[in-house]
This record gives sequence, structure tokens and C-alpha cells, in this order.
Amino acid sequence: MRDYLAEIYRLSEHNTTENGYVGTSALAELLNVSAPAVNRMVTKLKDYGLLHHEPYQGILLTDAGKVEALVQLRKHRIAESFLTHVMGFGWDEIYEEAHAMSSALSDAITQRMLDMSENPTTCPHGEPIPNADGTVHEIDDTLLTEVEAEHTYVVTRVLTRESDRLNYIGALGLMPDADLHVIHKAPFNGPMQLKLGEEYRIIGHNLAELIRVKRKS
Repeated sequence: MRDYLAEIYRLSEHNTTENGYVGTSALAELLNVSAPAVNRMVTKLKDYGLLHHEPYQGILLTDAGKVEALVQLRKHRIAESFLTHVMGFGWDEIYEEAHAMSSALSDAITQRMLDMSENPTTCPHGEPIPNADGTVHEIDDTLLTEVEAEHTYVVTRVLTRESDRLNYIGALGLMPDADLHVIHKAPFNGPMQLKLGEEYRIIGHNLAELIRVKRKS
């Protein structure tokens, strides 16, 4: 149940609709399960008071549902950090492994893994690690597609978990904490020209939609 809540939270966190609802079809696709399986779980979670479900709108976590989701996300993101910082996995290798691990982690083991990872505040993809009480520090950032040209930004987080895309983004140097200067944005969702250090990059709109940044200057 917490796995479902965590994925609903992830979808809603990057949702651009005004009411914040996410579609059950998007959840089924993300979890790679059938629509009937999602509907059964949605009904159960609604009965427990963990989400709202409105026909033709979708699903939305209640306050209690958000707490449970963040508790699960804490374990998942700490597991990702442990796999990267302690075990030496690449950031493109850890999502499925962390997903398999996190449901079985006790609070004590989770805390020990966090300590061994030197207490990071974000996962390797830049997402904030929630507190043990189910709260989280929100990041004030924006999509790379929405920034202005001729300014410098720092990458805060990368939204995809697909290994091939993460591998490509990493090869471009667009990982969390990297500085980049936006030289030019082509109109009509065209490509962007960036400068990272002494190197130039041209990336498409679809890739830029997966990267969030904060302005430096």
C-alpha cells in the first residue's frame, strides 16, 4: 500500500494540473500493473482515508496519505543513497534495487544506512529525503524548459528514473549540483544551448523537461 502511495505522491509532485489530481491510468503505467489492479488498490486506500477518488478527475492523497507516502519515500531514497555512496552503484542502476529493498527496511536499518551514507539530504537524483515523521523540505526550483536565457543555474534534481536516460544525462554532465549557463532557447519548444564549464551542450525540449534547476545569477 505504501508503494502505491509513494508513486501517487511522485506523480502528483510533478503534476501540472490545477486541482492536483493524477490519473489512474498514469499510475498503472508507472507501476507496470493492470488497470483493474490499480482500481482495486485505489478503492482500498480510499476506504482507509488515504486518498480521494473523483470520477473523471483521478486520485489525490489526503494529508494522512501524504505522510504514509513520505515515510515510504524516505526509505526508498535512503536506500538509493546507500547503494550509490556505500556500495558504488551508478545513479542509473539503483531505482529498481531500492524499490525492492525499501519495503522490507525497518526504521533502525534505514537510519543506519543513512548514517553510513554520511547523512545526505537528497537522493542521488536530487529529490529531498523526507524526515522520519513524514514531512519534507520542499525545493524551490523550476523546470529547465521554463528558465530565461543568459543566466546561470544549478541543477537541483532529475525527474526520470529510466536507466538509459539517466546514463545519457550523466554523460552530458547535467547531474544535481552541476552549474550551467543557458546561452539560447529556440522558440516553439526548440532546443536549448547550454554551457557547462568550458563545454557546450545542445539538448532538446523533451530532455530539458526532465531537469529542474535554481537560478544562480
